[in-house]
Amino acid sequence: MPMPPSSGGTIPDDPVARLSPRMVRFFNGVMRRQMRRAFRGVRVLRAGRPDVPADRPVVVYGNHPGWWDPVFFIVLQETLFPGRQGYGPMEATALERYPFMKRIGIFAVDPESRAGGVRFLRVGTHLLDDPSRTLWMTVQGRFADPRERPVTLRPGLAHLMARVPGAMALPVALEYPFWSEKRPEALAAFGAPLVDVGSAAAWQDALEAGLTATQDRLAAAAMARDPAAFETILGGARGVGGVYGLWSRLRDTAAGRGHDPDHVAGE
Repeated sequence: MPMPPSSGGTIPDDPVARLSPRMVRFFNGVMRRQMRRAFRGVRVLRAGRPDVPADRPVVVYGNHPGWWDPVFFIVLQETLFPGRQGYGPMEATALERYPFMKRIGIFAVDPESRAGGVRFLRVGTHLLDDPSRTLWMTVQGRFADPRERPVTLRPGLAHLMARVPGAMALPVALEYPFWSEKRPEALAAFGAPLVDVGSAAAWQDALEAGLTATQDRLAAAAMARDPAAFETILGGARGVGGVYGLWSRLRDTAAGRGHDPDHVAGE
């Protein structure tokens, strides 16, 4: 449903005004450590790695396979878009439990109400006024398996993109598969950028098609299980740990050979 035009003036609870670079740096470090401990590797598919022009505001929109998605976004923002400020929406009821997140670029939305839709458009348009900013969004509105088809998105992003000529929408697909090691992989792939598609209806179709194609590419790469197809942006925890890990290390030391903690040597 089309939303009414956003009004001008001051943005209530402006995320730009609340952003604290110091808090962003601290939180980025915490999230990188979390992902290092939880995953064998944090990887981005080499094919399609984004090259974003400096003169365009960007919305990175992705699927929503799991709890780790916003953490993954934070790591991708810091690693691939270091010269940009990153922002993202969160449901108001959830943000009330973590108010400190307003200091790192998170702003409240109510996706179920008309007033919430109007606020999202106002804040989103405000953020995209500056080409040095990036807006990160999971746009399915719920957790969804990465192989689920068709890929359907909430309409808010399409209405936002139709209002901001020149802004770029960049699809990103996320998955967390297990390969050969104890810990899963955190995988991302970027798709072809979208600019000036036209009406909100045209944007909706293009956004869904772009994310579907990107998820399909990542699914094929994930099933191939070839780390060389990915750039590893964070090396994670290796080995199985515990008694078996200690025994394996002692065995290799006694045999006079180097110890490789991975289950499949050489990964």
